[in-house]
Amino acid sequence: MAPPKKYPDALRAHAVRLYRESDPKPTFRAMAADLGVHHEALRLWIRQAESEAVVVESGHCASVSEENKRLRKRIADFERVIATRRDSRPIRAAMCDRMPL
Repeated sequence: MAPPKKYPDALRAHAVRLYRESDPKPTFRAMAADLGVHHEALRLWIRQAESEAVVVESGHCASVSEENKRLRKRIADFERVIATRRDSRPIRAAMCDRMPL
């Protein structure tokens, strides 16, 4: 079982949004002190949010985990098709051997 989270998700989202919208970018320590969180927690939240956002050619952002989920499903579909064809190959070969010429 995972340990309980020290900071709520709403605070995490708020902190990441504040960091992204601020110009110039504040230091992690200063911003963490303002929010009342540990500076390493803030740094990890921001780095994770940056790594999850991937710009797609169409211009909108997609989550890396969503993209991985979609690709895993596609791979599973391909593997299912390959297995079906591989399993039916001996049956087709046996049927062709019995067919009269």
